[in-house]
Amino acid sequence: MVDRKKGLIAMLITLLIYPKDNFGGAFQPEFLKPITNVTVPIGRDATFTCHVGYLGGYRVGWVKADTKAIQAIHDHVITHNPRISVSHGDHSTWSLHIKGVQMEDAGLYMCQVNTDPMKSQTGRLNIVVPPDFVPEETSGDVMVGEGGQVKLTCRARGTPPPRVIWRREDGRDIILREPTPGGIPIQKTRNMPVSQYEGEILKLSKVSRAEMGAYLCIASNGVPPTVSKRVIINVHFPPVIHVPNQLVGAPLGTDVVLECFVEASPKSINYWIKDNGAMIISSNRHDVQTVAKSAFEIRMTLTVRSFHHQDVGSYRCVAKNSLGEVESSIRLYEIPGPTRTQTASWPSGFLDEDEEAGVDVYGSDEFEKSDAKQLQPIDNTVYGQAANPTVFSTPSTSVKVAKKRPTFIVGSSSTVNRETYVLMTATLLVHVSTANFQWR
Repeated sequence: MVDRKKGLIAMLITLLIYPKDNFGGAFQPEFLKPITNVTVPIGRDATFTCHVGYLGGYRVGWVKADTKAIQAIHDHVITHNPRISVSHGDHSTWSLHIKGVQMEDAGLYMCQVNTDPMKSQTGRLNIVVPPDFVPEETSGDVMVGEGGQVKLTCRARGTPPPRVIWRREDGRDIILREPTPGGIPIQKTRNMPVSQYEGEILKLSKVSRAEMGAYLCIASNGVPPTVSKRVIINVHFPPVIHVPNQLVGAPLGTDVVLECFVEASPKSINYWIKDNGAMIISSNRHDVQTVAKSAFEIRMTLTVRSFHHQDVGSYRCVAKNSLGEVESSIRLYEIPGPTRTQTASWPSGFLDEDEEAGVDVYGSDEFEKSDAKQLQPIDNTVYGQAANPTVFSTPSTSVKVAKKRPTFIVGSSSTVNRETYVLMTATLLVHVSTANFQWR
């Protein structure tokens, strides 16, 4: 009885393992689910899994479909590629592993079962590559004269092909210029400001100094990381000087600030000269400062401490670079003494913010003798030229009187009008008193 049971168990095992040999293949292997396509970045690992039921005595093999190269049969790796390996979790799950995938690994992989006819299914390996720039085809920093043209190229590669956009690092718009319809292309163009531009090639025409700076080329294709390249456009032009106040008056003993604004690229050499030809440097009598406002703009200041009679005269601010030289003059003169103005009894409409707050304001006797009419703005900009190294501007007839010590830069026309009003009122009162006295 025991031997009979053992015989039945042995027969059952034989039927399960070798179904084809015993019953003419009544239990044929079949795939339980399709192979999933795999997409991985280059350099990562990839795995295909083949699910087979009723495998019995049949074997599973892996083949790269496009090259017909056998990768593995059952538990044995056939290919000489050391990055290929196989494994199985049970008798129905078979896996092919590819370590550190390369571009040549992309394509179709076939899982085969050696039935007659053969059964197979395929899965595709897609390899994506993050964006990168082609150095030899990508622009570096460029230099252009003002009014010239610039062509920036940013060649990117990757899988899938990257999308390339251009932006300005400072967030300002990119200025595209196109010929005006019906106009002469060389003479008439229209400006088209855009926040970003898409394309590998960015063309800029009639470049101005305002377009100087860093431009970012950004490439992305959905595969991290996104990459960017920084390209700097340097726009060169000769120096230009703008002087807000070319005529400055101040009482003796006060500190007076003279200022010039310079635009130049490449950066200019800047200094001050007195009318006697002597260069002015920082000392206990003078303070010379230069403050950068942008890549091509600076503010030059000269502070004359404790203004004396010998400080009266003309001061020149000078700017030089490789493309030219320019200078502009400021005349400093003495005001015969500050007059303190009482502000408490004046209506609020006659006072500016500082005066309403009780701040002292100093005026000029010259203004008290004038008609105190509103000063008109004057453009005091001086442009440098390579062929004409020294250019003088026409002095402004306006006089700028500063507010409270120690600094005299910006004037207030309301002070002039009020002081004139006080003088006229006082004069009128004197005439009225005299007339009354004579009438009596």
